[in-house]
Amino acid sequence: MGSEVPDTTENSGESRKVLRTFRSLVTMNSSLFSFVKLRHPQGMWDLSSLTRDRPAPPALEGEVFTSGPPGKSLCMVFPPHPTPAPATLRASLFHIGLIRMGKKVKKEAEPPPKDVFDPLTVESKKVATVVLMLNSPEEEILAKACEAIYRFALKGEENKATLLELGAVEPLTKLLTHEDKIVRRNATMIFGILASNNDVKKLLRELDVVNSVIARLAPEEEVVIHEFASLCLANMSVEYTSKVQIFEQGGLEPLIRLLSSPDPDVKKNSIECIYNLVQDFQCRATLQELNAIPPILDLLKSEYPIIQLLALKTLGVITNDKVSRAMLRENQGVDQLIKILETKELNDLHIEALSVVANCIEDMDTMVLIQQTGGLKKLLSFAENSTIPEIQKNAARAIAKAAYDAENRKLFHELEVEKCLVSLLGSENDGTKIAASQAISAMCENSGSKEFFNNQGIPQLIQLLKSDSEEVREAAALALANLTTGNPANAKAAAEGDGIDALINTLSSKRDGAIANAATVLTNMAMQEPLRLGIQSHDVMHALLSPLHSANTIVQSKAALTVAATACDAEARTELRNAGGLEPLVELLRSKNEEVRRNASWAVMVCAGDEPMAVELCRLGALEILEEINVSVSRKNKFSEAAYNKLLNNYLSLKYSQTGYLSSSNIISDGFYDYGRINPGTKLLPLKDLCLQEPSDQRAILLINSRSSDVSPPPSTEDKSSDVGYGRSISSSSSLRRASKEKTNAGFGSPTEEKSEPASGRNTAVSKSTTKEKGSRKGRGKKEEEKVKEEEEVAAAPKLTGEGSLEKEWFPPSDPDFCVYVYEVTKSILPITNIKEQIEVLAKYVAEKMGGKIPKEKLQDFSWELHISELKFQLKSNVVPIGLIKKGIFYHRALLFKLNNTDLGDSLSEQRSHINQKLLEGRDSVPTFSSLLDPKSAQPNSPGTRGLDGGHRQ
Repeated sequence: MGSEVPDTTENSGESRKVLRTFRSLVTMNSSLFSFVKLRHPQGMWDLSSLTRDRPAPPALEGEVFTSGPPGKSLCMVFPPHPTPAPATLRASLFHIGLIRMGKKVKKEAEPPPKDVFDPLTVESKKVATVVLMLNSPEEEILAKACEAIYRFALKGEENKATLLELGAVEPLTKLLTHEDKIVRRNATMIFGILASNNDVKKLLRELDVVNSVIARLAPEEEVVIHEFASLCLANMSVEYTSKVQIFEQGGLEPLIRLLSSPDPDVKKNSIECIYNLVQDFQCRATLQELNAIPPILDLLKSEYPIIQLLALKTLGVITNDKVSRAMLRENQGVDQLIKILETKELNDLHIEALSVVANCIEDMDTMVLIQQTGGLKKLLSFAENSTIPEIQKNAARAIAKAAYDAENRKLFHELEVEKCLVSLLGSENDGTKIAASQAISAMCENSGSKEFFNNQGIPQLIQLLKSDSEEVREAAALALANLTTGNPANAKAAAEGDGIDALINTLSSKRDGAIANAATVLTNMAMQEPLRLGIQSHDVMHALLSPLHSANTIVQSKAALTVAATACDAEARTELRNAGGLEPLVELLRSKNEEVRRNASWAVMVCAGDEPMAVELCRLGALEILEEINVSVSRKNKFSEAAYNKLLNNYLSLKYSQTGYLSSSNIISDGFYDYGRINPGTKLLPLKDLCLQEPSDQRAILLINSRSSDVSPPPSTEDKSSDVGYGRSISSSSSLRRASKEKTNAGFGSPTEEKSEPASGRNTAVSKSTTKEKGSRKGRGKKEEEKVKEEEEVAAAPKLTGEGSLEKEWFPPSDPDFCVYVYEVTKSILPITNIKEQIEVLAKYVAEKMGGKIPKEKLQDFSWELHISELKFQLKSNVVPIGLIKKGIFYHRALLFKLNNTDLGDSLSEQRSHINQKLLEGRDSVPTFSSLLDPKSAQPNSPGTRGLDGGHRQ
């Protein structure tokens, strides 16, 4: 290329002359040179940098360099020479000339055509002008504009924001795929720098340039392009959305390939981007498929610490997966990690190396390998001797994970790891405290370690419960939960160390794990009665409200279990009810989680230990939920069945109404009422609500109550005929109280005098009819003068049902006649030793009080329904105390017999269906209980008595 030039004598002076000529050409034609370099054995020489102050290049190889617009280029020819002189140029072989399209340049150039624009050299000092040049169709202008923008962006974040405002990003994205390599390279360099700006990153995501950047990672691209394209991806991969884009568009595979690049900057940017990507589990899975572990391990041998550190961090993330841990072991990664830990010069890598080792210990084969190489002792040494908190933390983490193996726990115990862990609890670093607490939790599986922490460890853990860090409190609560489980001594030590108050405060933590662990510790403590009393004194029921309302199933389960452990006495249950804890507890019965249902059923069973609680739980729907659970084979459990039975056995009124049956173990107490048979799913109203209802046509509700109240029912009047009503008015509350007092005194204070007088119910209504009518008239005469006054008082007086001031406590109406029955039965029948005789005497006694034996032909004249209606009208309520009833049929007598039989302590049971069947038998009279209790008296069923439904009580 160019004409031959005769060889001349080689001397340095002539070389300099030729070089000066070349410099002048470069200076005069600088606009024609975009990127011109001379290549020689020692490197590249930039022709544009040759100035008067720079010496000539060393001996040159044979190269041809051209620069300038197509068809008119400046050409420099440097033929090779075997023995060039140092620091000189062979001027005789140097030729400069103009060529056109590869042909010999003419001596005289033709003038340009008239329609061609003459070249224009422009010098711009404004970045906005250069941004406009990005839309030029000329490659040279694009390359120079990109180069200028690159230098501008390097100067700081403000310049990056300026470029964004000027709209430089959009045209630059088009240049990423430009045909010209120089333009593509310069555009890629700009994005590598700009992508560190958050606003630019956001715009790049919207413009979807990730695919174009990934394409620049192709093997045929220059190393410089690889460097800045990987830098761009590393900057963008910090944000989740960009991670997804890089992963979905296949960016992981070329990044892994570039880990083997000879350029350290490319390696650094690639591993940094991979580290950001593997934070997502999908990327970690793909990383395993691409076999990325070996190239990452190779980076640990790099001479650049930043590359080693990023490689260790990446391994620390991906070794959370079992497959990656196995791949690390298979590629001798454990050996490299141990070597790093053993090299003091690499102490800046020990933190991350320990983190990777801690993950690898979870793999059993890897743990065995570490154990065989003495790695466990090395971990303990780091924990004991290091003064760097992060190293202590990671060493403690590794110990915690290793301690889940029984052999390792035994080894650690022999090495007295407990002392080291207790000392780490006093660290100023929260991460170290957390790791040490977790290690103690793991070591609790060893009985010797558990005993050691009784005196040393538990006090420190209780102090950590008072930490400001929620994570520290959670880890300390976990350690205490494991220490106190199955170990009463440790539970006592925790309570004596002022742990109850700290644990109850932890129940209000923001972390579910801390709440669940604290509840577990309290449950373990409550197994001992003295500790349970101490827990109750700290208002634990109010503290459990928030956990019971939690949406976390583990917290719900643990909180319900704590309720079951602490609500073992009436006072605690009352406190729970007053605090509003029964409502969320009942709701937990609906949980789909099996453990939550189980523990909630357990808690309900404990809370239903007395009648008020059982009534309240049934009001909240616990019985219906438990009944539904027990129907399901998959949902029911032993505690749900036990809770259902416990509710019924402590709410006998409901049990009697639902099942029609009371067993010998069901002891009827004051407040029991017989509402009548109800259908399944029907709620039974509380006694107070029933008492406050107006009388209706429904059957009377039988009340059992031997306690006195401010408002009492009228005295029994067996000398008053049922068809003429009571001779004494009961509208006055004052007269009711007087009658109650007199009857009570007669029943308990002077039983002898009571016998000499006509006792209520002592004689039958039929045989004493005349006497009753006389007594009734006499009674009306005595009260006639007070009638007007009492009628005036009735409007202001409360009803017999206990209605009155809402501020006063409500009491059910008392029943003094029933008190007399109990006294007489206890005194006259209890001394009888023969069970059969005792039963017969009691049955006759009950029959006598309820109207005696009535012949069959006299049944229509018995008029028990009228008698009950009169009582309901007089009492202004459907609730009638059992002692007031003097004409009763089978279910009245059955209930009264059960009540008196309970007082006798006899092991009898009552079943309505059996009694009803006996009543419907064709007999000459209403059967007494002696006949009902005799199985031999059974007769074939006859048509039922009118008013009875199929042998069951209405």
